[in-house]
Amino acid sequence: MKDPGLEAAYAYAAQLQARHAPTRRFVRKSELRQIVPLAYTTIYELEKSNDFPRRILLTPRVPVWDLAEVEAWVDQRRKDTEMGRIKPAVAPRGPKRKSKSIRETR
Repeated sequence: MKDPGLEAAYAYAAQLQARHAPTRRFVRKSELRQIVPLAYTTIYELEKSNDFPRRILLTPRVPVWDLAEVEAWVDQRRKDTEMGRIKPAVAPRGPKRKSKSIRETR
């Protein structure tokens, strides 16, 4: 036997979920660095070139990033790497270092 009160509660909960969007989660710099293991200066340079999600200033000294945007950026980077759009950096080929031997004859 179905409980009409319980069904009404489930229906009401479903209406509330449909009305309210999921809350956004923001991450601070320390958590961002755990998600994206890049140097802070690299993240800043990527932000300046519009290649990374922009920070949001909660206060003048507290920058945060939208977690959903950061995760979408990571997913896009993965897809771009798999598609061959991002290639690994190649070490520069220059002249080999000339060094003196440890023992020199005099």
